[in-house]
Amino acid sequence: MTETSAEKTVEVVPTKADELPQSITEFPEPERLLLHMPVDVRNMSLVVLSILASLFVLQWARAVFVPIMLSVLFSYAFSPLINWLEIKRVPRWLSSAVLLLGLLGFMVLGAYSLRIEAGRLVEALPAAAQKLGQALKSSPGKTDSALETVQKAAAQIEQATRDSAATTGPNRGATRVVIEAARFNIKNYLWTGTVGLMTLIGQITVVVFLTYFLMLSGDTFRRKMIKLAGSSLTRKKVTLQALHEIAEQIQRYLQVQLLTSALVGILTGLALLALGLENAAVWGVVACVLNLVPYVGSLITGAASALVAFLQFGSINMAVAVGSASVVIHTLVGNLLTPWLTSRASRLSPVAVFMGLLGWGWLWGVWGLLLGIPILMIVKSVCDRVEDLKPIGEFLGS
Repeated sequence: MTETSAEKTVEVVPTKADELPQSITEFPEPERLLLHMPVDVRNMSLVVLSILASLFVLQWARAVFVPIMLSVLFSYAFSPLINWLEIKRVPRWLSSAVLLLGLLGFMVLGAYSLRIEAGRLVEALPAAAQKLGQALKSSPGKTDSALETVQKAAAQIEQATRDSAATTGPNRGATRVVIEAARFNIKNYLWTGTVGLMTLIGQITVVVFLTYFLMLSGDTFRRKMIKLAGSSLTRKKVTLQALHEIAEQIQRYLQVQLLTSALVGILTGLALLALGLENAAVWGVVACVLNLVPYVGSLITGAASALVAFLQFGSINMAVAVGSASVVIHTLVGNLLTPWLTSRASRLSPVAVFMGLLGWGWLWGVWGLLLGIPILMIVKSVCDRVEDLKPIGEFLGS
């Protein structure tokens, strides 16, 4: 028998140690994933132009939009009370008129009670500035700051330049031009102040009448909005839900603001009374009102109360103590209590709220700071129920 030997081929399988690369760079580059999102340039351009046009209209016609938004806000705030009085057989026209007249009377009485303190503060401003300068100059161990050193050097350089020009003499053929500042004209000042006052009175009158008509109409305006939503039952339900949510969130937001402002006013009045500041109750009312203006109101209250404390005590330490007390109370209530209550009243993101306040403050100034959060609430309620606008509602949400 012939023995046949078959040639065997042995395949060498690499071990795990052989599979490892020598360096990280030997790993194959992972495949990049691309998200295909077709962008319609024409639609994007129209959206950008629409946003810019809307911003321009809001800025240009703020004298119209601000009274309308204030009236809507007041009507939402007073609607529960008006509805309750209507259940008690009180006519809406009577309850609305009495409520608005009482509110106006309270505002006039508050302004009348503060007029004396405001006049004293304005009259004492020059003396306060002079006293503050003397206190800073007479502080012991005081050395010149970098800013004062630079100012002195600039004054010396300017004096040396004048002396050099005086020794060389004036240039021949050159005409010296002296620009005189415009003289103060009391007529222009009175005219500007009168126009501003008349504009304010006109805006207040518009807000009062528009608020009265909105409260008088009751649910009529809401029913018209539902009717304009279309003939579909789904659209009517969505519109009704959005209107109910807007009303509830605005009412809760206003309740939170009133509660926190009252708390800030009481705490500020007690703190300033403990520090010995005169008319501490008046400053409590001022702190309560200015607390409605986010971020800016606390700074105004602290600066004004510190100035009055400096006039009364003549000490910078007491002025700092009074101003710090006011700012600390605003900060604690604004950063601890208000966010918690606001989060329960609305579902807005703190980042969106801050950005919204910046935007509306830039558009409408102080009125934008007051109305920014309610406007964001309305925008979010609408965007949550429109399919194409849901990303905006998601961005505004917490």
